[in-house]
Amino acid sequence: MITYYDWAEYQSKMHSNKIAITDYFLNKKISYKELNLSACKIANFLKKRGIGLNDRVAILSKNHSIFFELQFACSKTGSIMVPLNWRLTANELAYILEDCEPSLLIVDDCFEHIAARLRSIIPNIIIQFFNSDEKSNEFLENIKDCPDDFKSVALSLDDLIMIMYTSGTTGHPKGAKINHKMQLFNAVNLSGIANLTSKTKQLVILPLFHTGGINCYANPVLHQGGELIIMREFDPTHALKAINCSELAITHLFAVPAPLQFMMQHPDFNTTDFSRLVNVGVGGAPCAEVIIKTWQSKGLDVIQGWGMTETSPAGIFLAAEDSLNKIGSAGKAVLHTSIKIVNKNMSPVRSNQIGELLIKGPNVTPGYWKNEKATKDSFDEGWLKTGDLAKFDEDGFVFIVDREKDMYISGGENVYPAEVENILYQLDEIAELAVIGIPDKKWGETGKLFVVLKEDKELTKEKIIEHCINNLAKFKIPSEIAFVSELPRNATGKVLKRTLKEISSKNV
Repeated sequence: MITYYDWAEYQSKMHSNKIAITDYFLNKKISYKELNLSACKIANFLKKRGIGLNDRVAILSKNHSIFFELQFACSKTGSIMVPLNWRLTANELAYILEDCEPSLLIVDDCFEHIAARLRSIIPNIIIQFFNSDEKSNEFLENIKDCPDDFKSVALSLDDLIMIMYTSGTTGHPKGAKINHKMQLFNAVNLSGIANLTSKTKQLVILPLFHTGGINCYANPVLHQGGELIIMREFDPTHALKAINCSELAITHLFAVPAPLQFMMQHPDFNTTDFSRLVNVGVGGAPCAEVIIKTWQSKGLDVIQGWGMTETSPAGIFLAAEDSLNKIGSAGKAVLHTSIKIVNKNMSPVRSNQIGELLIKGPNVTPGYWKNEKATKDSFDEGWLKTGDLAKFDEDGFVFIVDREKDMYISGGENVYPAEVENILYQLDEIAELAVIGIPDKKWGETGKLFVVLKEDKELTKEKIIEHCINNLAKFKIPSEIAFVSELPRNATGKVLKRTLKEISSKNV
C-alpha cells in the first residue's frame, strides 16, 4: 500500500511560518503551521463523531480557508469531502445529499435559509454552522478544544478525497469520484505548466466548490508551498485592485473567460499594473480571441487550457511559449496523459477533422459515485468520452471547437456556436453574447443570437447581420437576434445555454 503523504503536515514542517492563505476581505493571514493545526483539530472532531474512512463530509460555503482545512482533515481521516454549489436550489442540493449521504454537512450561516429547507426535505441530516466572516459560530466552538495533532490513517493513492458533482446540464448531476492520485498528478502537471513554486501568490476568484477554483491552481499552489489570496466571490473592481496591490504581489491568476472579459471591460483595467503577474490561465469554455489578445497586450503570457471535473481538471494546456503563435488552441496533453480525437465509429480522425475528444491517464476519474451505468457509458476501453468536439492542427495542437450538446445542424451542416461567437466579438459594441440552436421548419435548426451591449453603446441588427455576411458562411448566420440586459450564468461565469433555450422556447 502506498501511503498518501499529507501535504498540510509536510508544508507545516517545511514552511512552518510561511503564509499559506490570505483572506482578501478579512485581511487575515494563515500560516502553513496554522493551516495544519486547524486541519488536525477538524480531523479530531470528525473522529470524535465517528466519521472516518470513506465517510462523506459535505460543505456549503462561500470561498474561505475552511475548504482547505476540511480537505486536509479529510485526508488525515480518510473521509471524503463533498463541496456543494451554493447557486443550486434546496431541492437540487437535496438530490446531491441524498445521493452521497454525508455524515455531516457544514454550512456557512449565510445559507441558513437553505439549511432550513434541507432539514425539511431530509429530516435526519446533521448540520453544523460556521461563519465565513469568523464571528462566533457553532463549528469553531466545537473544534476549539480538540487536540491539534493527529496521526493520519494509511491511504493509497486510489482512495477518494472528494466527490465533485457535475453541473447536471443533461439531467441529474453525477458525482465524479476524485482520488488522491488525480489530485497529485494535477498538482505535478500544473506546477510545471503554470510555473508554480513556493514563491507563487495566486489570486483565487473562482468558487472553491468548483474544480476550476480548488484545483486551478489552488491545490497545486499549496502542494508547492505557495500562497493563496482568496476572494469570497469574484468582483472585477476588487480583483483588479488586488492585482494592482504591491503588498499582495500577486503572480498568478486563473479564470474562465467571463471574469477575464468583465475585468478587461472595467474602467480600471488600463491603469492596473500587471507587471508582477507571471501568467494568466484560462479554461472552462472556448475563449474568444479578443479576450486572449487584450490580456496579451498587457505583456502577459495567457496560457489556455482544457479540462473537466472528471480530469482533475487539467487535461490539455498550452505552454506559455506557444501562447502567441497558437492563439485559440488549448494546447497539448499534460504530462502522463493521452488524448485522441475520434469519429462516431471511434476511429481517430485526421488533422483538421472534427471529432470527439477522448482522454486517458492517472488524472482521470475512476467513475461516478453509485452510478455504474454512467461510468460504463462514459468510458470506451479505458478512455473517457468527454463530449467535447475538437480537432488537431498540423502541429498536433488541440483546438476545442465546442461542446457536442451545443452544436446544432442547419440544413445538414454542423454549426459550432463558439465559432460564430468568436466572429461577433469583433464588434466593439458587444459586451457579451451567446448563440444557441433553435428549431426551424425549413432548415431543421438555425441560430439565435443573444446580445448584451456595452453601456452607452448602440448596435443594430442590420449591422450584426452585415458583419456575419462578411465573415461567415450563410448557414452559420443567426436567423434571430435578441438584445438582453444580461446572460444567465453559473457560479463560475459560464453561460447557461440550456436556460437560454428554455427562454427561447417559451417566447415562441
